Amino acid sequence: MELKGRVALVTGASSGIGRGAAERLALEGATVGLLGRTPDELDAVRDAIQGHGGTATILVADVSDADAMKKAVDQLVGEHGRLDIVVANAGVNGVWAPVDELTPEEWDKTFAINLRGTYLTLHYAVPAMKANGGSIVIVSSINGTRTFSNPGTSAYASTKAGQLALGQVTALELAKHRIRVNVVCPGAIATSIDENTEKRNTEEAAVPVEYPQGQVPLTGGEPGTIREVAELILFLASDRSRHISGTPIWIDGAQSLLV
Repeated sequence: MELKGRVALVTGASSGIGRGAAERLALEGATVGLLGRTPDELDAVRDAIQGHGGTATILVADVSDADAMKKAVDQLVGEHGRLDIVVANAGVNGVWAPVDELTPEEWDKTFAINLRGTYLTLHYAVPAMKANGGSIVIVSSINGTRTFSNPGTSAYASTKAGQLALGQVTALELAKHRIRVNVVCPGAIATSIDENTEKRNTEEAAVPVEYPQGQVPLTGGEPGTIREVAELILFLASDRSRHISGTPIWIDGAQSLLV
């Protein structure tokens, strides 16, 4: 229960890494604000947390909507009096297509959720964190930070590179307030996000890549798990990482080192 008495905000908390992180933080005693766009899915996460004796608050908001994000953060802080931990996880793969085929609307939608959404999360959360300090964890990706060979990912990879830059700039900016900012960069993780990815003519942008011993060397090609990412987020949220800030951490079984 090392997070007892602390309040956490997790965006994209209804599924995948966000849900895994929310449940793991709650198991360690944190009160967790579950932010997402789908009330029914958030209800299920809250029920799971409460079933283990934890506490969670549902916050329905689109991370790209400034007014909705301000209202959600104000609600969480108003109910619990503080904010100590932020996991900026909400994101989409969006459309993967050659850059000359990707439409401006598709580009803008990916940026609105992944990068604007991360900015708005920090923008409204930081004022509440200044009183006590705390930890911000941004969930980025190996794409755009150490891997650039996935065809058609110009928009997605650009947002993920932007998240890393945002994390490192704000790590310096917020250090005087005792707020740490770190960036988790997952590789292949067993989630459902790929099912929501639209790929269009990506073979036109592909460059042949030969992977020795499969795409994830450490596990013989098997993807990582949500639990493994959640454990890393817990470490970065806790006092065990109290001297770590501005640091990207790739959690990919050495996948991103292949190319």
